[in-house]
Amino acid sequence: MNISRRNWLSIAGALAIALGVSASPAQAQQPIKVGMSMPQTGSLGAGGKAALVALKMWVEDVNAKGGLLGRKVELIVYDDQTNPALTPGIYTKLLDVDKVDLLIAPYGTVPTAPIMPLVKQRNLLLMGNFSFQVNHTVKHDMWFNNAPWGTAASWFDGYFIAGQKLGAKTIAFLASDQEFAQNLANGAKELAKNGGLKTVYEQNYPPTTVDFSSMIRAIRSVKPDLVFVASYPNDSVAIVRAVNEIGVGPDVKLFGGGMVGLQFTPIMESLGSLLNGIVNYNSYVPGMNYPGIEEFLQRYSKKAVEAKVDPLGFYLPPYNYAIGQMLEQAVTATKSLDQKLLADYLHKNEMKTIVGPIRYGPDGEWATPRVVQAQFRGVVDKNIEQFRQPARQVVLYPDQYKTGDAIAPFEKARSGK
Repeated sequence: MNISRRNWLSIAGALAIALGVSASPAQAQQPIKVGMSMPQTGSLGAGGKAALVALKMWVEDVNAKGGLLGRKVELIVYDDQTNPALTPGIYTKLLDVDKVDLLIAPYGTVPTAPIMPLVKQRNLLLMGNFSFQVNHTVKHDMWFNNAPWGTAASWFDGYFIAGQKLGAKTIAFLASDQEFAQNLANGAKELAKNGGLKTVYEQNYPPTTVDFSSMIRAIRSVKPDLVFVASYPNDSVAIVRAVNEIGVGPDVKLFGGGMVGLQFTPIMESLGSLLNGIVNYNSYVPGMNYPGIEEFLQRYSKKAVEAKVDPLGFYLPPYNYAIGQMLEQAVTATKSLDQKLLADYLHKNEMKTIVGPIRYGPDGEWATPRVVQAQFRGVVDKNIEQFRQPARQVVLYPDQYKTGDAIAPFEKARSGK
């Protein structure tokens, strides 16, 4: 029987696999490919670019130490344009064409939600990236979110506790009509109900809305004690500007809660003093001392200036670097890229990161959430350096990081008088 050289190589390769023969040195030197999409344009583009700088820093750092399993790490990234319609195709390409070894989710709930069925169907590990409740119905046991929250209670307990201390009885809700904001708003409504607050206004708006003046006037007319807003960056900016033009009246004690974008340096710098008085969620503010985070932020700041992205990088970059740290620890400990082994390790062990220790619950969310509620104070216009000071965002919650109590009512806090 004549066997061609090509056929013989195929047979030999199959036998090697069947007999457990290790890969050739050339194969062993192939890079470990980590794949993801990241919004670099669209409404989440500014945050995505900053997060990408941090991930590239981790790749540089781990490769400087020799890589993982003796192999260099290669990051393969596509721009999903903050468009959820693009992410399923991108992740299919990453898996089937690029043949990546590990997956990181895109930044944000809306781009991540569509890929959850894909990763569950293929039984793949997915490191989450600041998503909220995308695994709530899918229930994939190989999902691990880097975000310091779990349920809505972990996001907004601090907001409602501050409201209760101020004697709040009524609340108004303003929320973008898309999945992320609706999940936030629904959770906040449940907290408000449990706290005995009466809803006096509730409005969902299309994500493309640019004029909020009629809604702010409507809120002002019903005189709520609390105003809870669940918004994305572009609408957050428009809402803040509308509030400062129109005002919400003397009755509102707290304003804010779930406004995405007010954590981003370019937006903070642009809004300046218009931020004063707003109480909003955050992941990190200056003064929260985690081992290694100050050194990271100093290094990040230099790279961010070169890349022309968020120069402070408090919100997303540390948590994206932490994704790399967790993958590194899991791969090193298991000496494997086996998805099930890695998932099992992440479930059973506490990870050491620059955003503090992370231990996961069964749902792949943090077992002990650490979401900050902070109030902007004393912010002036056109001064980016001021945001490095702890006094510009006073932590109201959680207690271990608390630096002050809320100033109320909102109009007093806003005016600084």
